[in-house]
Amino acid sequence: MSDFETIDSLLAAVGPEAELPAPGVRRELRERARLSKAQVARALGVSPSTVAGWEGTRDPAGEIRTKYAYLLDGLAAKFPAEPAPEAAAASVSASVPASVPASGIAAGLPSAGNGEAEGDDVEVLAEAEPCVLCGSPAGSRVAGFAQHLDPADCGTVAPAPVRATAVTPAPAATRATVAPSPDPEPEPATRTRGPARRAFQEPSGPVDLIGKAVRAALTEHQGDVEAATAALLKRAIPDAMRLLDETRKGARYDVVAHPWIPDILKKQTARGADQVWEARPKWTRHELPPGRHEVTALDVNGAYLSALKTHLPLGQLEHSAGLPHDRRRAGVHLITPPAWEHEAVLPNPIGQRDEPGPLWVTEPTLRLLLRLSGPKYGLCDPPVVHESYTSGATENLLEKFRVAMKDARDAAIAAGDTVTLEYVKAMYSKFVSTMGESNYNRELYRPDWMHIIRSQAFANLWMKALKAHDEGLTVVRAMGTDELHVTGDWRRVFPEGRGVTEVKVKDVYSAGHDAATGEDPATGEGLVTGEGLVTGEEEE
Repeated sequence: MSDFETIDSLLAAVGPEAELPAPGVRRELRERARLSKAQVARALGVSPSTVAGWEGTRDPAGEIRTKYAYLLDGLAAKFPAEPAPEAAAASVSASVPASVPASGIAAGLPSAGNGEAEGDDVEVLAEAEPCVLCGSPAGSRVAGFAQHLDPADCGTVAPAPVRATAVTPAPAATRATVAPSPDPEPEPATRTRGPARRAFQEPSGPVDLIGKAVRAALTEHQGDVEAATAALLKRAIPDAMRLLDETRKGARYDVVAHPWIPDILKKQTARGADQVWEARPKWTRHELPPGRHEVTALDVNGAYLSALKTHLPLGQLEHSAGLPHDRRRAGVHLITPPAWEHEAVLPNPIGQRDEPGPLWVTEPTLRLLLRLSGPKYGLCDPPVVHESYTSGATENLLEKFRVAMKDARDAAIAAGDTVTLEYVKAMYSKFVSTMGESNYNRELYRPDWMHIIRSQAFANLWMKALKAHDEGLTVVRAMGTDELHVTGDWRRVFPEGRGVTEVKVKDVYSAGHDAATGEDPATGEGLVTGEGLVTGEEEE
C-alpha cells in the first residue's frame, strides 16, 4: 500500500460517525417493521439489552454504529412514517361522504353511518369487542381492529389503565411516531408507584446456554480441559448477559439498564470509590474463653450466587427525604446507624468504620438493621433514615437467572465437571463486579445493583454468624462474603456440603491462651493456625 493509500485509509477511519435518528424513532422504526430486539441484536452481533439501550439513552460507536445506521436507513425507506393526525383527518374529510358523523373525521378515522359501513376499512360488529385504544367495548372495527369511532366514547379521552388481558394489541404500524421525552430530573420527596402486585407471567424456560457453551468449547479445543476453561472464562461476561436476556423473556417488569445515576453512586476520582458503604464484615473476636479451642473456618458456598435474590430497584432512582422506609421500594439510603453494644460476641452489622456519623448504605444493610431493631431480636435501636434514592423493586428480578446458574452448578458438582463449575462461578461473580463503572460490561450500568448484591452477600454472612451464636457456637471471625470461623459442634447448625445452602471446611486450627508464652488472642497474637488457613476475600 502506498503512502497516499495509507493516508486515505486513515482519513476514512477517522471520518464523521454515521448519523442516527433519535432513540424514540429507532424504536418506532423497529416496531413498524415488526422486528423484535432479539432479531436486531442477532443481526448486529450484540445482545437484546444493548439494543434496548440504543433505544433509550445510549449510542453505539465505531463499526457497529455504522451497521446500525445502515439498518435504520433501510427500515426508514421500507416503512415510511405515517402522516400526522391532522393530515390524516384532512385526507379522510375530503373522501368521506356527508352522511358520516363529524366525530369520526375528527378522530382521523373512517366512520359508519346509518348502521352500515362506509368504506372498506370500517366494519360494524354484531357483538362488541374491546377497543384497542381504551379496552372498553366498541361496536366498530377499523382496519381490522376494534375501535370507537366517536372520541367521546373512547376511554382514551380520560386515560384509564388498560387491562392487557382484555385488549387485542394494535400492530406496530398504528402506533404514534413520537419520540419519548427524556426522563426529568427527580424531584425531592416524589415517588412513583412500585410494581403492581401481580404474579409473574410464565416464560418459556432458558435454553441450555451453559451446557451448549461448555460442549462447544471442549469440542473446539479437542477435549483440552484447561484450554476450554480459559476460553469460557474470557467470555463469561457476555455469556452471562445472554443468559440474563434469555431468562428475562416473558417477565412481568421491564428493567432500565442505563438509568440516571445520582452523584453518590459515581466514583469520586478515576481510581477512587463512590460514597456507598457496603458493610463488608472484617471482624475477629477480641477475647476467647480461657483455654485452647479448636476453631473451624467454614466456607459459605456460592455467596454472590445466593445474593442475586435480593430487592433490586427496577427503574431510575428517585430522591426522597423525611419519608418512612417503604418495603415495596429499594435503593440506597443516608442513615445514622444505631450504636452496637455486642461487638464482643458478634460483628457490627455495618462493618468496621473509620469515621462515625451518617453514611450511605444499601437496601440489604438497612433492612438488616431494621430487622435487628425489631421485636424479634431487639439488638439495637432503629437506624435514622435522612434521605433515600429508591425505585419500585422486586426480590425476584434475577431469580430465574440465579436458578439457571444454580442448577448448572449443582449438576456440575454431581458430575465432577470442573469446566462448567469454573465457568458458572465466573459468570455470576463477574456479572456482579462489572455492572458498575466497568469497561468490560457496556450492556448494564447499575452500580446500585452491584452494591446491593454485594451487601446482600455480607448480610447473609452476618445472619449465619447470628444463627451460630444463637445455637451456642462461639463466633471467632467473620470475613468478606463467605468466611465464618466458629468453635463448637457446627454440624448440628449448618449442613455440610458444596450446595449453595451448605458450608464446607476451609481449615481447622487452634486458638486461645498459650500456657508457654502467655500470649493473649485479644491482641491477635498467640493464635496457632493450620497451614491451609484462607483469609476469606475470595468468592467461592
